[in-house]
Amino acid sequence: MRYSHKLSDAVHILAYIEIYHDDDLSSTAIARSVESNPGLVRRLMAALRTAGLLATQRGTATPEVTRDPTDISLLDIYRAVETDDNLLHVDDKTNPQCIVGGNIQETLREAYATVQAAAEAQMASITLASLIADIWQREQQKTQA
Repeated sequence: MRYSHKLSDAVHILAYIEIYHDDDLSSTAIARSVESNPGLVRRLMAALRTAGLLATQRGTATPEVTRDPTDISLLDIYRAVETDDNLLHVDDKTNPQCIVGGNIQETLREAYATVQAAAEAQMASITLASLIADIWQREQQKTQA
C-alpha cells in the first residue's frame, strides 16, 4: 500500500513560505527542504493556489500565503491537495455469498464515516499557525540543547 505525503508536503511548503518569507522561495529551494523535486513542489503549490491558500506569480519566486495562518486549518490544506477525501477505504471485491463478504462493505462504510467525521473535526481545530509555532518551539529546544 502506498501512502500519500501530499498533506505533509503541503504543510511543509506553507510553513516554509511563512518562516523563510524573506529568503529564496523558489520551488528548487523549497524542494531541498522537502527532499523532493521542484516539479512536485510546483504541483502542490498549484493545488494550494487553486484552493485560495497561496498566491503565486508566474516567473517570480515570491509565493505568499493568502490568509493569516491562524485562519488556515489542517483540514483546509488536506482538502486542497488530496483528491480522495476519504482517509479509509473499503475493499469492494469480497465474496457476496459469504456472511462476512456480503455485509462487510456497508458495515465498514458506516464505521469509516464515523472515523472520517472525527478526523475532519480534529483537523479543523489544528491551524497552520499552531504547526508553525510548534516548529519554532522544536527548533529552540534543539539550539538550547
